[in-house]
Amino acid sequence: MNEMEQQQSTEVVMTQQERQSLRRSVQTANAKTERTKSFLLGLFVGLMVSLIISGGMYLYNKIGYKQASVMADSEKSALTERVNTKLHVLEDSINKYYLGDVDYDEMGESLYRGLIAGLDDKYSTYYTAEELKQVRQDAEGVFYGIGASITIDSETTCAKVAKVLPNTPAEEAGLKDGDIIVTVDDESTAGLSLQEVVKRIKGEENTEVKITVARDGEYDYLDFMITRRAIETETVTSEFDPFYKVLTIRINEFDAVTPTQFEKALNEGKEKKMKGMILDLRDNPGGNLAAVVDVARMILPKGLVVYTEDKYGSRDEYSCDGKNELNVPMVVLVNENSASAAEILSGAIKDYNKGILVGKTTFGKGIVQKIFGLTDGSALKLTVSHYYTPNGNDIHKVGIKPDETVELDVQQYVEKGIDTQMIRAKQIIRGKVKQ
Repeated sequence: MNEMEQQQSTEVVMTQQERQSLRRSVQTANAKTERTKSFLLGLFVGLMVSLIISGGMYLYNKIGYKQASVMADSEKSALTERVNTKLHVLEDSINKYYLGDVDYDEMGESLYRGLIAGLDDKYSTYYTAEELKQVRQDAEGVFYGIGASITIDSETTCAKVAKVLPNTPAEEAGLKDGDIIVTVDDESTAGLSLQEVVKRIKGEENTEVKITVARDGEYDYLDFMITRRAIETETVTSEFDPFYKVLTIRINEFDAVTPTQFEKALNEGKEKKMKGMILDLRDNPGGNLAAVVDVARMILPKGLVVYTEDKYGSRDEYSCDGKNELNVPMVVLVNENSASAAEILSGAIKDYNKGILVGKTTFGKGIVQKIFGLTDGSALKLTVSHYYTPNGNDIHKVGIKPDETVELDVQQYVEKGIDTQMIRAKQIIRGKVKQ
């Protein structure tokens, strides 16, 4: 699946009368606390009693809360009598003195975000119902859109079609690579961020979106009415070297669709009698635990793939039966941006000596998050456990050191497309398949 926080300083100037009024509001707040604190407390208690740990990096649990008056335990809750009283004072102050309009729903959402932000854990967060919907869609590896990769054109500041995916509504409608997207539903894309453009193009399945483009060689704009439908994210790409019979598979991230895509690429290599494989996990940020375990089961020997332990010492193990063990030489490319699920796979391959790791030390994210859904459609993602490689290595904040460290010559890569890490991987695997 990056949060940014803005800090604002506020200057408050009050008269003596206003100070007296504020003191009275403190007294009033004590009486109001029992009636109004129940929602936040119910939310918190409902979460804690429903915390059920099960396997999965982004599993989803449905938990509820009820509005009931609950006295918080000051040693185990941030929502003490003092905190609730202070919240009422702050709200009263806003109502009396704040110049602008107040969105009370947004203020409530900010309270929930603030509660989780207090954990000081960048991987734990609160999701609104709309944000949760997007997170779940991303994890599935399926979105509803037109099937075109979009970028921003530096000259026009408009959106630009980088690549039209095959067998998609965009291709069927006639969009082409390089088309400048002037408007989406008659609204200009000039100056918009990539995220804003993509949000406008995506939508509900079977709905239409109007795309107006400028195309080289055409004197006028071209309009396309395109019906959105389910588009499967391409998380796996592959190529085959027929001379050395080496299959190269790149996994961009681990989504629900990844195992099926990986299996297809792997089977195509087997059909071509591959003698070796390069597995490229560079810049792979991770993803779904179930997905990476399924991929591992297609190549690893019998034994543990990974195991997790929570704060109570409860352990969950994920194993492989070894029936599909891949018995050809393998090189695994990793770098400082290979994280989480990518480290689970590369760590297991290294522990079983099934491949040679080449590149840079990985990111070092050895913790697992779980999403807990609330009955109002919102949710929170919490860090719930550590994971360990088959040999019991905790790689959190450490990473996995490659067997051979190889730097990427960025200048050569940008200017000439020369990938020094891939070149070294090919040298190693070709030497192995010749033996």
